[in-house]
Amino acid sequence: MNYDLVIFDNDGVLVDSEPISNRVLAEYLTELGYPTSVEDSYRDFMGCAPHTVHDVIGERYGARLPEGFDELFHDRVFAAFRLELTAVRGAEQVLKTLQQQGIPYCLASSAHHEWIRTALDLTGLRGHHAEERIFSAQDVGIGKPAPDLFLHAARTLGADPSRCLVVEDSRNGVLAARAAGMDVYGYAALTDPAKLTGAGATGLLTELPDLLAHFQR
Repeated sequence: MNYDLVIFDNDGVLVDSEPISNRVLAEYLTELGYPTSVEDSYRDFMGCAPHTVHDVIGERYGARLPEGFDELFHDRVFAAFRLELTAVRGAEQVLKTLQQQGIPYCLASSAHHEWIRTALDLTGLRGHHAEERIFSAQDVGIGKPAPDLFLHAARTLGADPSRCLVVEDSRNGVLAARAAGMDVYGYAALTDPAKLTGAGATGLLTELPDLLAHFQR
């Protein structure tokens, strides 16, 4: 099928931020008295909106995270990003090829706009994304697995959801894409492929450039 729009998640799909952010989050929560491993963080928070951390801690421990938690977490993650963050292997190649072939794409992430742009700047991918094609859950007030973010991106760019392809690496992202009526390829670099297909992924990618085989003209 020729898709009218390709929608990329950012963290874990275009920028290799998930190992860094989940490590920092696990360390911070453990420091606060809520023992969390990196694997726990992947399971509970990967692909989720920022408020999910507060929700999970509240439900699990009946506690509230301290005031300023989000700001300090962001500061710690950004500091680690500046030392460690890289683009996902093949991400720049994929974006350049789509541009050359005239295939429209955008970015839709549960992360805040500041987070998205910092990651793109540090990895050298910012120049491949026009400002009007960067979407955040902040724009709609709710993150994945709700479909709102993907539907907002498609509506803004004039694309029929049934002719959109999403590239996601999290179960929540796949659920959101399917709820939006979109096809979705699960990027299984860090995620168990069974979780992605179980959520409804219509295809799997083990390397990001594998996506290009579906757009050969």
